[in-house]
Amino acid sequence: MHMKVKGEKGKKGLYDENYSLIFLLFLFWIMFCTLNTHKVDMDKLLGAQIGLEDFIFAHVKGQRKEVEVLKSDDLLGLTVTDNGAGCPFIKRIREGSLMDQTKMICVGDHIESINGKDVSDLRHYEVAKMLKDLEKGRVFKLKLIEPMKSFEKVAARSKGGTLTEAKISRGRETLRLRNKGPATVEEMLSEVEEKAVKKVDELLETYMGIRDIELAATMVEAGKDKKNPDEFAVALDETLGDFAFPDEFVFDVWGAIGDAKQGRLE
Repeated sequence: MHMKVKGEKGKKGLYDENYSLIFLLFLFWIMFCTLNTHKVDMDKLLGAQIGLEDFIFAHVKGQRKEVEVLKSDDLLGLTVTDNGAGCPFIKRIREGSLMDQTKMICVGDHIESINGKDVSDLRHYEVAKMLKDLEKGRVFKLKLIEPMKSFEKVAARSKGGTLTEAKISRGRETLRLRNKGPATVEEMLSEVEEKAVKKVDELLETYMGIRDIELAATMVEAGKDKKNPDEFAVALDETLGDFAFPDEFVFDVWGAIGDAKQGRLE
């Protein structure tokens, strides 16, 4: 394509448009980000909170691959998460599971389609449900995109905490990213809140096959000042009604928040 630009204003406008386009294309290729390491380390995923001294590595889309799997077990052994705007990817593969035996499937792989259905823009819980609902005894096909391999010889930064800890270090402030509204600088979670968030994140994996530290933190925040599980359930419906959490899950989350407050969580 050839363009003729007249005047400095025209050039600036063209540059602005080109840079905007490049930025949007770059965002499209980002699968997920990690804190303080270039490696595909699922314990160091970028979440809702960032230490002001943390360093962010963006992992972009690499090679595509197709895999056919016979669902010989009800449980696939996959934990799925996403980057908050779709782009579901594999966070964990349980050792000895069906997926663990399929060596082409790796942690960090973006799930692009299931049996020909595009799932690249779906949230993790939607993809996890689709995988769970696949018929046992039938072969299904996955289209995956693995993270681009680069910086293999770069050493990880020595400072910085993990996402699941989300604390980075006591007394520091963090940048809190929100789906709605501007980012804000806030004090770190208390030790009780950190333990509750970690436990709720584990419950999300048990019940829904997903890991989402931001979602877990939102649920803990919703239950922080509630007096009973009924009030907590109402608060969850108001803030996270789209998830349609089962009653037993909500009850266990409420119990985890209570256990954290009473010091019963390690």
